[in-house]
Amino acid sequence: MASAVLKVAVAGLSRCAHLTLLRAHATTASLHQGIPGSLWKLGRLNHVAIAVPDMEKATALYRDVLGATVSDKVPLPEHGVYTVFVELGNTKLELLHPLGEKSPIAGFLQKNKSGGMHHICIEVDDINAAIADLKAKNIRTLSAEPRIGAHGKPVMFLHPKDCDGVLVELEEA
Repeated sequence: MASAVLKVAVAGLSRCAHLTLLRAHATTASLHQGIPGSLWKLGRLNHVAIAVPDMEKATALYRDVLGATVSDKVPLPEHGVYTVFVELGNTKLELLHPLGEKSPIAGFLQKNKSGGMHHICIEVDDINAAIADLKAKNIRTLSAEPRIGAHGKPVMFLHPKDCDGVLVELEEA
């Protein structure tokens, strides 16, 4: 009965939301049956990334107007971006600006002249296990293998069409 109710409840959800609910249900069910749950765990929100057309102006807004602590601007040529992190206490904002002609942020800013939210980053305890599990559940990734991200840790981006239109970055905690 509970399984039938769960199926009806998730019928209208996207694949990412649907899998999250099924994963929670499977983990809960497996705990009751003495069967091990998932091999990886979803952690805290690490940051929200914002594409900005003017890095200096955006940095000044958060630092000078809002009073936040901001990092130095750091180039990440392997990702085609400059980054500045804004500390918020419980999480961070990542300001992104294009670096190079093939920057994914340049394309984003062509479509969104004023900038805007680019992606969210969620920590996982084991990125390789998470990727294998998500690929088995037909969640597409934007690269074949994890790359080293702005924090010096492995990251992987999940396709937004599989995650309610949101570009999701997983980062190993």
